[in-house]
Amino acid sequence: MTPPGFEAVPTGLGFTDNLQPLFRRVDGQWPEFGLVVSEPHLNMMGVCHGAALMCLADISAASGINTAAGKTAGSPTINLAVDFIAAGKRGEWLQSSIDHVSLRRRFGFCAGVIEGPGGLVARFNGTFYLPDHKGVWKGPVRDAGGVLGVEPEGSS
Repeated sequence: MTPPGFEAVPTGLGFTDNLQPLFRRVDGQWPEFGLVVSEPHLNMMGVCHGAALMCLADISAASGINTAAGKTAGSPTINLAVDFIAAGKRGEWLQSSIDHVSLRRRFGFCAGVIEGPGGLVARFNGTFYLPDHKGVWKGPVRDAGGVLGVEPEGSS
């Protein structure tokens, strides 16, 4: 059911694990992410919860920004707007794609969509901060097989 070229995103990535099993494909200009709507993603009405769609949009947009900036580190979300167009139903494959990325000195802007078998499910746009430092994390630095699929120098 997973389209060709998609691979599983590793677990152990904090809140992102709420979307597991989550998949990504990095073979075009921008990374794409997808999931099969399953029990953990559902709301009380039995369709994909808006929070799951927003999380997918956030991961997709931030990954698009990071890809454009050539970095694997996080880019904190400043703003994320999501328009919910249609329901994602149990068992359906939902896939995000990026339409546009624009980088400025300290901010990145991204727009994209989430689509399912019936067409458009949501559209999103976000603003992300591009820090000029490595952040406050003091633990080991690793990409965890992130969007660019490389380990940063000096990590193991």
